[in-house]
Amino acid sequence: YKAVELIAGVLKHHGFEVETGYCGVPTSFMAVKKGKEPGPVVAFLAEYDALRGVGHGCGHNVIATCATGAFLGLASRMDELAGEIRLIGTPAEEGGAGKVVLLEKGAFDGVDFALMMHPTGGGEAYNYINRGGRASGSLTVTFHGKAAHSSVPARGINALNAAISVFNQIDMLRPNFETQDNINGVILEGGVAGNIIPERAKCEFCLRAATMKRIEEMLEMIKGCVRRAEELTGARAELESEPIYAERYPCLPMCEAFKENMASLGISMCYPDPAELFGSSDIGNVSIRIPAIHDYLSITDDPAIEAHSAQYAEEAAKPLADEICLKGAKGLAMTGYDILTDETLRRESIAYHEKTVPSFYNK
Repeated sequence: YKAVELIAGVLKHHGFEVETGYCGVPTSFMAVKKGKEPGPVVAFLAEYDALRGVGHGCGHNVIATCATGAFLGLASRMDELAGEIRLIGTPAEEGGAGKVVLLEKGAFDGVDFALMMHPTGGGEAYNYINRGGRASGSLTVTFHGKAAHSSVPARGINALNAAISVFNQIDMLRPNFETQDNINGVILEGGVAGNIIPERAKCEFCLRAATMKRIEEMLEMIKGCVRRAEELTGARAELESEPIYAERYPCLPMCEAFKENMASLGISMCYPDPAELFGSSDIGNVSIRIPAIHDYLSITDDPAIEAHSAQYAEEAAKPLADEICLKGAKGLAMTGYDILTDETLRRESIAYHEKTVPSFYNK
């Protein structure tokens, strides 16, 4: 809420109307600048959610600032150009799948191309373009049993045993996992005292895989484990899940344009190691729908400072991060300009997107 208020204030100061609560999402917004005539529609995407207990340990303050700066920069030229640019606030990337919700609500209808950047760390070698990401899903399982005195466990139904059974079954299934499959789980609740049979246990699982389709299969695996735990223990399970974060299909022609633009600003960019296992983001769902980029700029030269840490949150507010905000905004604005003015780039980007995204997503 604070971020939306701040960004909206900046946009209004520059004369833009801001639609808050965009598509019924309270912490989303949109601003638009139309060109001299109809043409391609380019959206800059702003993330601004922080991490619980950490702050901006993933640098989303940098993402939001770059997107806002890119929009304002390119908006100053739109009276000369055909097309339209939009700034869309996309909350809840760290949990809640904000872009998935916005996609379902029509927030990207009419958008032809989507641009954003993400901070990283470690210096020039981590200024990535064309970096992919695995699909990700989550499942929360709450078992309801029956409390009893620990001296007579047969009079109760042990919810914790049911949760532990699910973990054990998942471990038994691991030999059947594909290369990029991963399931990590934690027990959030497991009882209140050692001399009471637990009547409630709660566990949470994070799943990663090569594709969204595979995540769906893995979710069914876990649900099978849960059903068997119910049968074994008598506990009753309650399941909750969030929308799946899809794998990412970065649009290489647009990435290359961003790379060239950043080079003109004095920042060298490179390709990631294809063998590295990367995380996930809901930009993947957008990249299935339309050509999109989500390239990376380092805000700290220290490779020991890991993202999702308090140390990284400190780096995200330092002068180097401010410098990257300005240069990243310029690079995104320049790339948006290229897309609006270069028909060949648009055609190549669309062709690459259609070739790269698996056909089963078109069904």
